[in-house]
Amino acid sequence: MSSSNRTGCSPLTFMLTGIPGVAVSSPWVALPLCCLYLLMLLGNCCLLWAVRAEHALHTPMYQLLSMLALADLGLSLSTLPTVLAVSCVPAAPIPFRACLAQMYFIHTFSAIESGVLVAMAFDRFVAICHPLRYGSVLSGSLVARAGVLIVLRGACVVLPVAILMARMPFCGAHALSHSFCLHQDVLRLAHGDVRPSSWYGLGAVILTKGLDSLAILVSYVLILRAILGTISPGARAKAFGTCVCHLCAVLLFYVPLIGLSVIHRFGQRLPPLAPALLAYAYLLVPPVLNPLVYSWKTKQIRGRILLLCRRGA
Repeated sequence: MSSSNRTGCSPLTFMLTGIPGVAVSSPWVALPLCCLYLLMLLGNCCLLWAVRAEHALHTPMYQLLSMLALADLGLSLSTLPTVLAVSCVPAAPIPFRACLAQMYFIHTFSAIESGVLVAMAFDRFVAICHPLRYGSVLSGSLVARAGVLIVLRGACVVLPVAILMARMPFCGAHALSHSFCLHQDVLRLAHGDVRPSSWYGLGAVILTKGLDSLAILVSYVLILRAILGTISPGARAKAFGTCVCHLCAVLLFYVPLIGLSVIHRFGQRLPPLAPALLAYAYLLVPPVLNPLVYSWKTKQIRGRILLLCRRGA
């Protein structure tokens, strides 16, 4: 950390804010948030348990689904302490280093989830367009290596963002726009030349989520062509069904992510409620809905979760 962050106007403290127009410490905010986090934990943990317990689910598709659940857990748990703190107390300060760590983990798990969605799109592409080669192309070892590369990519791409932010000069206490620390939100409070950090952050988003979304789009264009070329209506319906869950996960993740990025960079005149709601949608909605969507679609997962509920009862 630079000397300007160690002396003079530091140590830093940021003030986290809740939803604009809603009183802090309101039970109407704290209760729904607690329920969302509880659903996220239960849903993703049950999904992981079902995939591990059901031998029929030990396939590349469900191994990737387990990676998605782990990324969702990491993304949500990164925001859990500060979101609940803001919903329970009138003012929730966060030290600069804690904010920096939270920002790093949020963006790292977000990049990991984006990479997993690309791998899942490739899995569907091979399964539908080249079904006879599925077993030879997507082996367990390949999925494991892909998972390691996805995690390393996310951790390494986001690390310079944290390093550049740590060297930025800040003064005094500042109010953030959210109840957690995001790169563009913290960067707007910095003094000095923020262009290197801003341009690198934009480049990191383009090289990860931008290229990932493009790869997913290309994969599904090829999948759609293969499905439309299928003569059998039954095979066509089955192929569409296998893609519905993944398309839902993609839309739930990328739509609020793109909207939040655009608003942070170009939507300064919009009411503060818009970025706040998009941020919650980006960080909370996919981890909550993904296990519900996949559990509803997959018979083996539903059966294992129902068995777990009966044992608990």
